[in-house]
Amino acid sequence: MKHLIHKIAPAMSALMLAAAAQAATHIPSQITIIVPFGAGASNDSIARVIAPELAQRLKTNVIVENKAGAAGAIGSAYVAKSASDGATLLLSSSTFVTSAATQPNIPYDALRSFAPVAMIGQGPLVIAVSGDGKYKSLDDVLGAARQNPGKLNYGSSGIGSLAHLATTLMNNAAGVDITHVPYKGAAGAAGDLAGGRIDLMLANYSSLASLLEAGKVRLVATTAPGKNAAFPDLPPASAAIPGYDVDIWVGVFAPAGTPADLIEAYNRAFNEINRSKRLGELLALDGTEPTSMSSKAFAQRVASDLERWKAIAARHNITAN
Repeated sequence: MKHLIHKIAPAMSALMLAAAAQAATHIPSQITIIVPFGAGASNDSIARVIAPELAQRLKTNVIVENKAGAAGAIGSAYVAKSASDGATLLLSSSTFVTSAATQPNIPYDALRSFAPVAMIGQGPLVIAVSGDGKYKSLDDVLGAARQNPGKLNYGSSGIGSLAHLATTLMNNAAGVDITHVPYKGAAGAAGDLAGGRIDLMLANYSSLASLLEAGKVRLVATTAPGKNAAFPDLPPASAAIPGYDVDIWVGVFAPAGTPADLIEAYNRAFNEINRSKRLGELLALDGTEPTSMSSKAFAQRVASDLERWKAIAARHNITAN
């Protein structure tokens, strides 16, 4: 009996300490999740699925507010300047780092102005060509590009977008010169791809879904490093371009200086939400998988992505207005 008590006592003490630490963490009476894009966008949809789940787990009120503009910089700046009390969070995507890499006058420091909280999900971009075009594979596109330097073109949602930087990286890795045609949003680029006015496009799946269903565009690869469960019939771009690997993620940030115990409480909550069926189904529509990691690991990912895209932007003089 005494031996059993000696085993149970340390475990009970650890549980009591954990409960006391959680009780000491002051959760704000209302949390506002800022989405730096318009209502109805994919990030907005994710935030509105997450909000009630977060409210339930933290026993508080959670609302979603959109502050769109400047490729996410307006909403991000708002959060950067907010009080570091955990009451204001930012839900953004990889655009958070591409904007910081390409906008020289951005009104915050992507690393120092924020405390990364949690990653929600990540997944590859897809590589698409016209449904009626002559290209049937990524190898076809790259072969034509090598034979006709500068003659093929690709569309993106704008200068400095993830698609722009990812395709620039592809140009470098494949040793080709495919000309960039920037659009004001992915819809315009997708429409011109379907009409055969551009040759190639990297995008998230949802930007092309309706055109794919209509047979107006064709997917030829993903930017995943290997076969991807969401797109089992598509080869990875790395099969044609060894080492090529790009993904898009969604994550949550707090203002710098937010107490560490709050960050960890939020991280635990988001990692639990990532296991919810409803969020998984929503993310799957875009080929994204729920991804749980520590706040420290997410911070390291943000820093490495920023360094990667800054290098590409500097090498090619890419500056977004």
